[in-house]
Amino acid sequence: MEKNNFDYSPLLSPRGDETASKTLSSSLVSATKWTLKFFISVIFVLWTAFIFFQPAKPVNTLFSKWYELSRNTPFGITGSIFLVFTAPLLIIAFLAIAHLNLTGEDQLQGKKSSKLPRFRLWTFPVLIRGPFGVVSATEFVGIVLFLLYVFWATYAYSVQALGMISESDLSSFREKSIFMIKIMGLRTGAIGLMCLAFLFVPVSRGSVLLRYIDIPFEHATRYHVWLGHLTMVMFTIHGLLYVIAWAMEGLLVQKLVQWKDIGVANLPGVISLLAGLLMWVTSLPGVRTWNFELFFYTHQLYVVFVVFLALHVGDFIFTMTAGGIFLFLLDRFLRFCQSRRKVNIISSRCLPCGTVELVISKPQNLRYNALSFIFVQVRELSWLQWHPFSVSSSPLDGKHHLAVLIKVLGKWTEKLRQKITDTDAQKDLSVITTSVEGPYGHEVPYHLMYENLILVAGGIGLSPFIAILSDILHRVREGKPCQPRNILLVWAVKNSNELPLLSTINMETICPSFSDKVNIDIRIYVTRESDPPLEEGYTHKPIKSSFCPMASDYGMSVLVGTGDNFWSGLYVISSTVGFVILLTLLYVYYITPFHIEIWWYKGLLYVICMVASVVIFGGSVVVLWHNWEKQSYLKDKSNNENVDDKIHQNGSLAPKDQSEDSVEKSTVVSYGSRPDFKEIYESSSKKWGLVDVGVIVCGPSTLQTSVAEEIRSHSMTRQRHDSIFHFHSHSFDL
Repeated sequence: MEKNNFDYSPLLSPRGDETASKTLSSSLVSATKWTLKFFISVIFVLWTAFIFFQPAKPVNTLFSKWYELSRNTPFGITGSIFLVFTAPLLIIAFLAIAHLNLTGEDQLQGKKSSKLPRFRLWTFPVLIRGPFGVVSATEFVGIVLFLLYVFWATYAYSVQALGMISESDLSSFREKSIFMIKIMGLRTGAIGLMCLAFLFVPVSRGSVLLRYIDIPFEHATRYHVWLGHLTMVMFTIHGLLYVIAWAMEGLLVQKLVQWKDIGVANLPGVISLLAGLLMWVTSLPGVRTWNFELFFYTHQLYVVFVVFLALHVGDFIFTMTAGGIFLFLLDRFLRFCQSRRKVNIISSRCLPCGTVELVISKPQNLRYNALSFIFVQVRELSWLQWHPFSVSSSPLDGKHHLAVLIKVLGKWTEKLRQKITDTDAQKDLSVITTSVEGPYGHEVPYHLMYENLILVAGGIGLSPFIAILSDILHRVREGKPCQPRNILLVWAVKNSNELPLLSTINMETICPSFSDKVNIDIRIYVTRESDPPLEEGYTHKPIKSSFCPMASDYGMSVLVGTGDNFWSGLYVISSTVGFVILLTLLYVYYITPFHIEIWWYKGLLYVICMVASVVIFGGSVVVLWHNWEKQSYLKDKSNNENVDDKIHQNGSLAPKDQSEDSVEKSTVVSYGSRPDFKEIYESSSKKWGLVDVGVIVCGPSTLQTSVAEEIRSHSMTRQRHDSIFHFHSHSFDL
């Protein structure tokens, strides 16, 4: 019988004491990780439970007693609110850092696929057609909980307001109405603040929290959009209620421009709300599609929104939302530092379909996986625009480069293709000044966790699947951890001139005779052509390429939250400790001794402390991190004089061997038809039996909807022996 290719047992068994030591060490690490997870879960549940039940009168009364006890301390009410609302999130971040460092770089070693196929809430689509798009069961629970909180809090605050009216000395209906409107305006603002506490967490691209729960940024942006709508609805109602009350009093103009020292300053609130409304309106799907640049530039008003919110409510109320905003500041400053680096383009080429491939230089110690994506800026095209692209290369293709495929879909990409075409004659890509942020994406490459995979791509959505196929084939050849054994690639394109995209990967070159170890079937659907062209297949005219020698100073920067666990963790910890130190110094030596009582001024000082802690304390770590990067590069350069020769052998730039008989035999091209996902799932289920099947989709929303709909339908009607399909979306939609 043939021996399993993935048997990692050593030929010579280690001594008993070494084995026992390794087992003990592994058990200790596992126990520590489990303990960290337990404490993270407990803190998170208690924190969110307190926020959820705070509108209840008993909890509200208890909290009032809590901050009254701290009123005479140097930190005052701000300190007590900080401990309840901000500290738990920062503590969770600290524990998550410890967990990520214990997990290490390769998390596949500790991952084992479940023996029994089963449904998972995270991969089971519940809502498909609607304003939320495709929503998993877990996401549905989160949506329900947030909406439940809003309705519950509104009800609880309304009951309390009615009770206050009945106990008051107000006699006329008009006075009672104005009082009720103001109270509900105040309470809707409080509900909006609780939503705002979570709003910035999903858009922290390299956030340690997102990495810990393994939610990539492209997924988390959906949660930011949902929370943004909810937050702005509450803040808009908050503002409208006060406008109505002031108009009824005949004091509308005076109140709108009022800027009090003691109490809430109205004018900064108006400015903050207007900035929020501009961001909200321009982020609506229709406006964003019509003019993405308008959406992008208007969204930079978040600085005005946050700063004037702090001026509006003062330090102690702003503290309720500070945790998420601080984590966003950490990520934003690190992105700023990384994006200052000019990155060298090793090579570029234009495919016949107009798609551009860029191969970008990176240092050896900058890790990524086949599910990662990067943000690219080309300064000759725009200094402000950053565009996200999935990587089309595997980290095993080469240690010093990564590749992206860019389809021309708008003005920016059209200008980029023209720029690349213009440089072909010059053979000099140094005229293109590129900066890169990232890589971001899944912490764990889940495509390696399934023995059976269905990859569904629409057009340029093939790009990440090229990386996935390359990654799997490299791992099979090198004997690295890798579950997939059966892979079905379903690719829908509009025209046959897009077929050369599949030629950017040479499977036989990466892993000779791979068909003996991995079954790869490819189904291509050309939807807008009824007949094949004269020369069918992957043969096409030569692809023009431009090369630029690799420059030592122009690789991607490692200053990214998803980079080295030690340095990124140290950056977060030092900045947070610095934030606490600066707040302590501010309140102990300035605000308390000098009896500073101006609300808006203390709010401004609070924001300054947040920014200063990131720049001073976090910046110090960034400098050390950058120096470590330079030393690592010089060491790597001395050990590898001929770096990245692999790119010309197995990488995406190597000339493609057109004699891939095994690939062509397993490829079926259909013209004038679309994928029948019901038939695909039924045939796959019949072929593979009772197994877990990972279905990864990358393409337009209509494609995602079709795939998710059939998965849900199949799951509802499946028999015991049928496969269980798990939905994963790899599509990026800002």
